[in-house]
Amino acid sequence: MAELVVKSDDIIENVEKLNKYLDKHNVTWSLVVKVLSGHQEFLEKLLFHPVVKGLHSVGDSRISGLRIIKEINPDIVTMYVKPPAMDIIEPLVSYADISLNTSFQTIEALNAEAGRQGKKHRVIIMIELGELREGILREKVIEFYKRVFDLENIVIEGIGTNLGCMYGIQPTYDKLVQMSLYKQLIDAKFNTNLPIISGGSSITLPLMGKSTMPKNINHLRVGETAFLGISPLDGEVFLDLSTEAFEYLGNVIELELKETSPDGIISEGNIGQTAEDVDRDHSYRAILDFGILDVDVHELTPKDKEIRFAGTTSDMSVYDLGSVDKRKQCRYKVGDKVRFSPSYMAVARLMNSKFIDKTIL
Repeated sequence: MAELVVKSDDIIENVEKLNKYLDKHNVTWSLVVKVLSGHQEFLEKLLFHPVVKGLHSVGDSRISGLRIIKEINPDIVTMYVKPPAMDIIEPLVSYADISLNTSFQTIEALNAEAGRQGKKHRVIIMIELGELREGILREKVIEFYKRVFDLENIVIEGIGTNLGCMYGIQPTYDKLVQMSLYKQLIDAKFNTNLPIISGGSSITLPLMGKSTMPKNINHLRVGETAFLGISPLDGEVFLDLSTEAFEYLGNVIELELKETSPDGIISEGNIGQTAEDVDRDHSYRAILDFGILDVDVHELTPKDKEIRFAGTTSDMSVYDLGSVDKRKQCRYKVGDKVRFSPSYMAVARLMNSKFIDKTIL
């Protein structure tokens, strides 16, 4: 079976480095662990590690993930990192200390459920700044906050925004300074002091310590950079974080010297994907034991630079192993493993698949 290897020490070291870096800039952060799909073995290693004490909270976008976190370590402050659906209000109040919100009706329901459970539920209210994903419209901010301040079981943790996740809108100074201005306006209007301005996700990290980051942005929600070591803003390694925390291994289940062009009438009934840049008549072709159901193959990078993607179907993928030299044996054989560097989205799908082995080191 194909296998995803998770190197715990690399991830924990990344979190430690981010803790020190963000603390130096007076920024707290939430570690978003949705990429792990609630994997209990790794979460147990992480959540009892001293590094977690430096976090504001641990976030997930699934209630099942937050439930596992609370079962492992009830003292962890948990955050639900998207606006909740109305049909999960009861478990959300049970397992999430904080949630991101954009609907007053939802916050009303959270208020009522928190009262039933004898709790205070904390909310970060998200504001739309151009990404056109979650966020209340800017002209409705004051009226929205006025209504939420009247709810007795809701504590407003702060104000937040999301940028870069759908259309790729960059977190520029002009965007983020709007958050600062809204905080000042809300504080003055309601005689309060919102503790948090949550300025986005991993994409905002490269702005830290620069003039492009307003000084009172004091919270981030970071997942991809902590786990993969990469900034989604520019695709570059952030700080000196490890980019080798995950490795994906596919098994060679067939290996033959084959023609590179199919033979026969091609119908529209196929469900696979193929590469278009075929530049030779024959090649050694390896069939690996994973397919579209497991992962988007375009999110995998072979570590062997001579290997190229040839095609994939539901449960098998084909890779071209490089130049043909009939005088030499192919450097791979049936039973060998082909190693890949998976992207963040590849890791998320692989962790979620029950058909992929996970090895936690």
